[in-house]
Amino acid sequence: MGKKNCSIGLCDMQTIIHCSIFIFFVGGLATISFYKNNKQQVSITVTLTNVSVNTIETLVLDHRRRFKSAPPLSLATTCDLFSGRWVHDNKTQYYPLYKEHECPYLEETFACQTYGRKDTKYLHWRWQPHGCNFPRFDAKAVVERLRGKRLLFVGDSLNRNQWNSMICMLHSSIPGVKSAGADLNGLLYTFRATDYNISVDFYWAPMLVESNGDSPTNHHGNSRMVAIKAIENHAKHWVNSDILIFNSFHWWRSPELRLLKSAESLLDDHPNQEYEEVDCYLAYKVGLKTWSDWVRAHIDPLKTKLYFMGATATHSKARDWGGMKHGNCYRETEPVMDDRFWESQTDLKMMSILESSLSELKSTGVNVQIINITQLTQCRKDGHTTVYRKHWRPLTEEQKKNPQLDSDCSHWCVPGVPDIWNELLLAYIFQ
Repeated sequence: MGKKNCSIGLCDMQTIIHCSIFIFFVGGLATISFYKNNKQQVSITVTLTNVSVNTIETLVLDHRRRFKSAPPLSLATTCDLFSGRWVHDNKTQYYPLYKEHECPYLEETFACQTYGRKDTKYLHWRWQPHGCNFPRFDAKAVVERLRGKRLLFVGDSLNRNQWNSMICMLHSSIPGVKSAGADLNGLLYTFRATDYNISVDFYWAPMLVESNGDSPTNHHGNSRMVAIKAIENHAKHWVNSDILIFNSFHWWRSPELRLLKSAESLLDDHPNQEYEEVDCYLAYKVGLKTWSDWVRAHIDPLKTKLYFMGATATHSKARDWGGMKHGNCYRETEPVMDDRFWESQTDLKMMSILESSLSELKSTGVNVQIINITQLTQCRKDGHTTVYRKHWRPLTEEQKKNPQLDSDCSHWCVPGVPDIWNELLLAYIFQ
């Protein structure tokens, strides 16, 4: 009887050993399978630039329509400054960074309080990244580090919006002689601090390459003509910069664009110029290729820091956040408090084309850091200029009866949301 019991115990022990070996073997197979799958995924990510636009969108964006957590070009190594939430802060008196009336250079296009905006809550929101903080604005320190440098914004009126915010942020902390003005028939806006030899400028080139929108004052035509291979007439004014900040997004969002077939400049004004009509995605991709080629050929990344601002939200459809069917950002005074919110006008396919273009540049040794402000603008439906701005054309009778028809839901009040863009930009410039 004792012998039998001993034999049964021995069998149990052998069974346990065999089971352990089997489990270890199965686990090893699972690990190998997981590794192979991950390896395949990495390979796909690396070859993004060789696939179609539709494939890029599928790979780069997840079901929530956000950039995946695998670090894209825009992420810092220790913290994703661009993923976070808005926190109302009326206790510290930190925001706004300056008062509207304190900035003598503020354009009337962005001066919301001057033109009748009474609510002020939109001024007191701070951006809080998830799980970390970023350096808050120290004007005096920034001024010292900009001494002897030229910082140039290049792009459309949203980059001018940001440029105007930047010079208002710096103005009160720069002693001595300061001036602002326009040059090159209005293409170049300049801010100079003579004693510090600081230049903070904006150059109007809404599509980076030449187009029939290059006039700073007369660019509201119905059709968009683009000299897709012509950039030098603009770019020759960018080369002597220490810090370059580009943007170009909204002007490409036409159903069709006309691209000149030749490499001629639109400024050459040749009669009978031939063109072909293409969709906005192909046009944007080719336009960024022309810009990328110029950057590679003319910019030394060891001497000049390069940045590209991400797309910003346009809150033109109130139904996106549960508002009125035909409403927009007019009279909005609160942000959307769900940080997963994404408005319907943000074109994910174009964002993917930009990511791919910057990835290709980086593979050649030229790193252009994207300042990915797309998500943080999604919730700020309350931050736009709407009707609180100078109107450069008389309002129609219909607009007078229904002001939301003339509501600007693309540009932003200053001070306001663009100040946060500049805080993030400066965090990267001086990290």
